[in-house]
Amino acid sequence: MKTILLFLVLAALAQVALAGDSPSPLLSIPLKDIKGNDTSLNAYSGKVILVVNVASKCGFTPQYAGLEALYKKYKDQGFVIVGVPCNDFGGQEPGSAEEIQAFCKGTYDVTFPLMEKVHVKGAEKCPLYQALTGKDSKFPGEIGWNFTKFLIDRNGQLVNRWPSPVKPDSSEVVSAVESALKG
Repeated sequence: MKTILLFLVLAALAQVALAGDSPSPLLSIPLKDIKGNDTSLNAYSGKVILVVNVASKCGFTPQYAGLEALYKKYKDQGFVIVGVPCNDFGGQEPGSAEEIQAFCKGTYDVTFPLMEKVHVKGAEKCPLYQALTGKDSKFPGEIGWNFTKFLIDRNGQLVNRWPSPVKPDSSEVVSAVESALKG
């Protein structure tokens, strides 16, 4: 009887351990990269991820420089920035995928990954942003403008959100990234 009980306890512990290794639902949401290839945030599993809705013709567009600097500073420690172009705010990202890439590379030497242009608010909101901003999110509520930032930890859990005016090199973003990298 003790052997059976021990076996059941060990089996239950194994299931709990395996469940802990399952991918985060947030990381599993299908995306397309800027070149139209199928991907998801699972491509960055185990990394700290900063998801940012970006635009080329916005008052906050100069934040690309700060995002790139933050990416270069921490990428070797397991950090990645994922830029998600959107044209939902004042038509500030009207370009094609090729134009967006050329702008980002040519103007700000962006090397962090960019995704396909999507909707981040309203009825056509893409599934990633439904999860990031929906009622079940840790930080629910529609995005106010371009360059809203979402920090996801190594376990695929949303841990912070900042509105557009908060710069990527601000002490609050940097300290949150550093904390997530240590955790």
